[in-house]
Amino acid sequence: MKVRNQKGFTLIELLIVVAIIGIIAAIAVPGLLRARISGNEASAIGSLRAISSAQSTFSASCANGMYASSMDILGTGPSGGSAFISPDLGAAATATKSGYNVSLAGTSATGTACNGSTALASGYHSWADPVSSSTGTRYFGSNTTGTIWQGTATLSGMSDTATPSGGTAIQ
Repeated sequence: MKVRNQKGFTLIELLIVVAIIGIIAAIAVPGLLRARISGNEASAIGSLRAISSAQSTFSASCANGMYASSMDILGTGPSGGSAFISPDLGAAATATKSGYNVSLAGTSATGTACNGSTALASGYHSWADPVSSSTGTRYFGSNTTGTIWQGTATLSGMSDTATPSGGTAIQ
């Protein structure tokens, strides 16, 4: 009897390994997607906090108690000074960050800020809407009160000072 001395794997062994890898991937992928959505939602909340903080600083130091009516105003600092908000949020009126569209609106008011802006507001509300259901499932908003709200639909129409209908305070 001749004994074969071949090294390697049989086709059955390889198929079993591929099947095991497929099962592990099928279990892991939904968890990874949930973690990604969670991260995107945390980033949206952080963006709204940054806007609220920038509005407070802008109001107290630059606009005599008024607020910026759009994010690009917060992205412009006083002459020789730094901007009130980071460039990723303050480069345009609307920003897309971590799978969320972040925007800001305010109630028109008159005056001039230290950065030359005349587009001031007596109050503001900001919101973050997911770009798609794969980037986030919750909608967020904030207003002059500094409270962050969550909802199942956009909070873009919320008031500058009142509790939004259909929203729940999260912080």
